[in-house]
Amino acid sequence: MTHGTLALAAPQSGYEGFIGWVLSLIESLGEVGVGLAVLIETFVPPIPSEAILPAAGFLAYDGRMSAWGAWAAATIGGLVGAWIWYAIGAAIGRDRTRHLVGRIPLLDHDDFDKAEAFFQRWGGRAVLLGRCVPLVRSFISIPAGIERMALWRFTLYTTVGSAVWNGIWIGLGFAFGPAIRPILEQWSGLLSDIAVGAIVVLLVVFIALRIRRRMREAAARREQEEGPA
Repeated sequence: MTHGTLALAAPQSGYEGFIGWVLSLIESLGEVGVGLAVLIETFVPPIPSEAILPAAGFLAYDGRMSAWGAWAAATIGGLVGAWIWYAIGAAIGRDRTRHLVGRIPLLDHDDFDKAEAFFQRWGGRAVLLGRCVPLVRSFISIPAGIERMALWRFTLYTTVGSAVWNGIWIGLGFAFGPAIRPILEQWSGLLSDIAVGAIVVLLVVFIALRIRRRMREAAARREQEEGPA
């Protein structure tokens, strides 16, 4: 067996199951993969960066990834995703953007409405604060684009907010590395089963709630169209 083969096999040797697979996948993709994951989260919010960034921090503690590189890539990924939504909001306006968000699987108009309300309440600061709020951080860029917030200010707030948020989660993974590694080495198989079960339950609940909400909205629209009996 060659040295290169040993190097590739090593990451999986200490950790089993789903956790070992996730860590190996993130390591194989590298820092750029962390950035791409954060970018994808901008358009598929049910994939949370809070599950990816601590893993990157742990891999950095384990000497398999650069903490600074992962942090920079995650921040750039978040900024690029924010720019895309900003451009969409500025280009096609509120109503068509809201309609577009409502057509994305597992999302609905309420996600857009929450981000819009958050922006209207906090103004430009919403871009900074919204980077720390799940779902809102994916869409807070849209009302900023619709309102034509100055691009330099939008970029500054997004970069600062993303940098702080990503730094916290990567830092937690790195800081707790000494405590996490011996636990994973002994219990990664059992913890993987628990993690998969929790993910499945959460996903099923999320989908069920979205489907129920859409059914209620459809029923309400039918009642409005039919009018009083």
